[in-house]
Amino acid sequence: MSFSILRGAALAALLATSAIASAAPRLDSVFSDNAVIQREQSIHVTGEADPGEALTVTIGGQERRVTADASGRWIAAFQPMEAGGPHRLTVTAKGGAAQVASNILVGDVWLCSGQSNMEWPVRRSLNGEAEAQQAKDDEVRLLTIPHKTALERRQAFEERPAWQPLSPESAAEFSAACYFMARDLRKSVKVPFGLIDASWGGTRIRPWMDEAAARASGSGRDVGLLALYRSDPSAAARNFAEHWGEWWRGRTGQTAGTEPWNASSRLDWKPFPQIGPWEQWGIAELAEFNGLVWARRRFTLTPEQASQPATLMLGVVDDLDQTWVNGIGVGSSYGWDNPREYSLAPGVLRAGENEVIVNIGDSWSFGGFHGPAERLKLSFAGSGEVPLGEGWEYSIVSADPGSPPRAPWDSHAGLGTIYNAMVAPLGPVGLKGIAWYQGESDVGVAGYDDRLTALIASWRQQFRDPDLPFLVVGLAGFGMPGAEPTGSGWAQLQDEQRRAAMRNSATVLVPALDLGERADIHPPNKQEVGRRLALAARTIAYGDAGGRIAPMPVAASLTADGVRVEFTGSLRSLSGARPIGLELCGETQESCRYADALIDGKSVVIASDGRPASRVRHAWNDFAIVNLYSGDLPAPTFELEID
Repeated sequence: MSFSILRGAALAALLATSAIASAAPRLDSVFSDNAVIQREQSIHVTGEADPGEALTVTIGGQERRVTADASGRWIAAFQPMEAGGPHRLTVTAKGGAAQVASNILVGDVWLCSGQSNMEWPVRRSLNGEAEAQQAKDDEVRLLTIPHKTALERRQAFEERPAWQPLSPESAAEFSAACYFMARDLRKSVKVPFGLIDASWGGTRIRPWMDEAAARASGSGRDVGLLALYRSDPSAAARNFAEHWGEWWRGRTGQTAGTEPWNASSRLDWKPFPQIGPWEQWGIAELAEFNGLVWARRRFTLTPEQASQPATLMLGVVDDLDQTWVNGIGVGSSYGWDNPREYSLAPGVLRAGENEVIVNIGDSWSFGGFHGPAERLKLSFAGSGEVPLGEGWEYSIVSADPGSPPRAPWDSHAGLGTIYNAMVAPLGPVGLKGIAWYQGESDVGVAGYDDRLTALIASWRQQFRDPDLPFLVVGLAGFGMPGAEPTGSGWAQLQDEQRRAAMRNSATVLVPALDLGERADIHPPNKQEVGRRLALAARTIAYGDAGGRIAPMPVAASLTADGVRVEFTGSLRSLSGARPIGLELCGETQESCRYADALIDGKSVVIASDGRPASRVRHAWNDFAIVNLYSGDLPAPTFELEID
């Protein structure tokens, strides 16, 4: 055999091997089988391939040639397409390896996001089983984003979600508010719909914000702390513990050096009956306790042990902890399912007696160490361990100081941790609009309007639309109605939702204050929430004359007869000749009092009672009973300064 033949055979073998080794290019999940692509907008298809790979991407008769960057990411931009389909979307590498996404439709794509009331599934809504059985529409597709967190922004989903055509089975577990909105819109908008549900129960807004939004809303300190945590977790833990200490001293009046982690002997300690939730200890005052409890464990180390790098293991702590060792903050985390493991920097441990102090915060259900006791220990890098499953003491924080600060790396309560894993991987996908139903977990945390405004801006930037319609569902009433005017964190949050909606273009508040349940934070009537979302969407996303939005207060001014509050729509009172739930207030909460009022077209005129008033409030209650409406949509909770 000649040398040229041998060389040709070797080259052919090498090329064959390279083709086998080269991975097929991959489309991102949002462009997989059964996907819906936003109509009448530029289309940006994204995916992964080998770095430097030359690719050909085709859809609907359009073809683009792109090259994967050094990280293996690629993006192909296409001209807008009209509603219709089905289409095939194909990405092909130069060597012939390809991925094909089939049954692609072009229509309207809505992103639905928030906490549990957005996540609440169709099957658990009012008449849910029957509603799910009627959910049959091949032109509606559903995509549920799995719960994941990440400390840094991800470009692809860790666990790839899959689009599903609407069916009784797929609808049953899908977001009820999102589905019912789309179902109502489909009655007048005759195009395919793609619904993306990225929601997570019990979450604050902070983990849904990227770092730019956090800075814009005043959380620059946490952004810097998160950056430190990525490079030096121990230093970040100490830094955050100082912040936690500032909060504690501000709430309790204690001075530096007298706090429990520095002077634990000041507390009244009692022995743990067992490792496990304190509700199961058989102690009456802890049987249904939600709040803060101190836990202490003392132990002795040899000089050799104290000199080694070590990890403190506490097992699962339900649900929030801030932990110190010998007065040094070593870790803080949140969650009822993630074990706590904190690395101890050199110098934290010492020969002789050592002390672990844990502040445990429980917001509902079980609280404390989950156990078993064997999971609590000090593990040394060299070898060996010190069991810590016995000998714990506790002390209840009797005077509630409020909600402690949360570490910015704190799983699904941290800064951007959910955004990074559940929203960022959507990339610049085209959307018709966003429906946002969140806020319950932010009650009592001031500045929600600034945080929501920053989130809206950052999400619009990601999805490349500065006027992307944003629908904000207001909190539903929850709790007992008050007989007298009262302060209400629930009402304050609703008012901050309203302020954010009125501050931002193409943003609408969809009130739900009249849809609540006194004893259930998850009211089941998601059909009405969906209907109101659809009405708002028709107004700001479709320019449909059939759309309507709730009446919003514009201004309050002093007149000869009292105070006139102007609204954006005509008003009426239901079940009575006069609107109720209106208050006049001075500077203090004690000055607030209910006031008589009359409707005058698009205004409410509140009668003067001869007492000073600088503010007017409406529905300022955890569970407000209201009758001020425009058509069948209620006026929201609000507070206005009187001009």
